[in-house]
Amino acid sequence: MKAITGIQPTNTLHIGNLFGALLPAVELQKTHDLTMMIVDLHAITVAQDPKALRKNILFLAAAYIAAGIDPEKTLLFQQSTVPAHAELAWLLQTVARMGELERMTQFKDKAGAKGENVSVGLFTYPVLMAADILLYDPEVVPVGEDQKQHVELTRDLAERFNRDFGQTFVVPKPVIRLEGARILGLDNPEKKMSKSAASAKNYISIMDDTDTIAKKIRAAVTDSLPNITVDDARLGLKNLLTIHHLCTGRSITDIAAEFETQGNKAFKDATATALIDFLTPIQKKITDLLANETDLIEILAVGAAKANTQASAKVQVAKEQMGLVL
Repeated sequence: MKAITGIQPTNTLHIGNLFGALLPAVELQKTHDLTMMIVDLHAITVAQDPKALRKNILFLAAAYIAAGIDPEKTLLFQQSTVPAHAELAWLLQTVARMGELERMTQFKDKAGAKGENVSVGLFTYPVLMAADILLYDPEVVPVGEDQKQHVELTRDLAERFNRDFGQTFVVPKPVIRLEGARILGLDNPEKKMSKSAASAKNYISIMDDTDTIAKKIRAAVTDSLPNITVDDARLGLKNLLTIHHLCTGRSITDIAAEFETQGNKAFKDATATALIDFLTPIQKKITDLLANETDLIEILAVGAAKANTQASAKVQVAKEQMGLVL
């Protein structure tokens, strides 16, 4: 079975990205034919510093591999090096409807008060995402809850295209990873951890040093109740229990039972230690990989060549179906 996923190379990856996307992809490659992209075309829907973007692309490639993605098993490449993504996005824009895109909640959230100054690319972002997916005929698309709406649009566009022009695209299904898919902000556990948060206290970068991780965990918002319990209403505490569980593999119930009467400090210190122990080997691998940029670039180039073969064939079929090929 085929699957596809991707991450934007913007800012620093945090542990929500690691546990919610990278590590699930590592497991997915064991059972699926996985395509994994660095979606840099999506990144430029908001202003980017070119030098920083290049650095972030290489960092993300290193992070993928350090987390366990095997380029021999998984099709790993940089989105913008495969022109079919932009070409199919345009074809699908002629099939998409304004009303569909206007209903996308992520556009409303990100556009905010920008009004007419918002990028057109931010508005049409979901159509490019649909092209990313449909080029590779995946049956499943693992996403966070916030991206499910975009996959539903992808399904609608695929079904409409197939109906109007003939069978062309596989209609994919979104797969939501329930456990660890939504690591919450340490300073605001009512919202998802975010790379673009106003405060660095919101997230833990996968490259944060030992002291920084310990400080951020200690400062994480919980509540004033003395005991450590499993309670969905205690958002901050449940978030830390989830992080502890993901780092150690122990059940949330067992962790809570161990620290039930020890209080927040002991629990937070243990959670920080578990996270540090988990991240240290990944950080070393990333550092080692980034020391050899040429090798990383070659890995992405090999992946792009394979992706180009498949994607260009699919977009050619779509063009033939629409009557564009003489």
